[in-house]
Amino acid sequence: MDFLPSLPTLLAFTAATLLLAATPGPDMTLSISRALSQGKAAAMYVVVGTSLGCLVHTLLVAFGISALITASPTAFLVLKTGGAAYLFWLAIQAIRFGSSLSVRKEDGAEASPLSNISTGLGVNLLNPKVIIFFMTFLPQFVTAHDPNVTAKLLFLGIFFIVAAMPVNIAVILTADWLSAWLQRKKNVMRAIDYSFAGVFSIFAVKILFTQSR
Repeated sequence: MDFLPSLPTLLAFTAATLLLAATPGPDMTLSISRALSQGKAAAMYVVVGTSLGCLVHTLLVAFGISALITASPTAFLVLKTGGAAYLFWLAIQAIRFGSSLSVRKEDGAEASPLSNISTGLGVNLLNPKVIIFFMTFLPQFVTAHDPNVTAKLLFLGIFFIVAAMPVNIAVILTADWLSAWLQRKKNVMRAIDYSFAGVFSIFAVKILFTQSR
């Protein structure tokens, strides 16, 4: 199987993936927010969406489209402005509706699976930092003159999603486990709403200042 990297490369890639998966970012913030407000099922749908986004980024890197996006100042500006606007919108939603969505047993309080998937996908795709990350991270584990470089990049991108999944699940289960206690503490939940809004806003500002090169 020519698309498989060597064992040392795969082990190094796995270690880097687990470390990166445990690093907080917009994707993790969104999944924790959903776990606290709507439960673990909703958060898992968010992870499905962010994972689909990672798959799209993998395809873009493997076939060179990401390089074209980041090489075009106009395309990159549109991308990062849209991503920042989306995160600011999520921050506003957290403040406006965060606590009102915390009572999971109320009918109609939860967003649909498709809505959570699309939200996760949108946060991931509209984050130019993720594009740059995939462009700089995945190629480190292949050689430019490898005739199977495209297949290996595709494999590594899919493996990244699979290897990061246990970390995502652990984060969601922990947040869900705490949600019952937190939901009895309305002041704490409201503080968390504002905290998530602040985190989303910080990530939005960071995206706006992201440079393409």
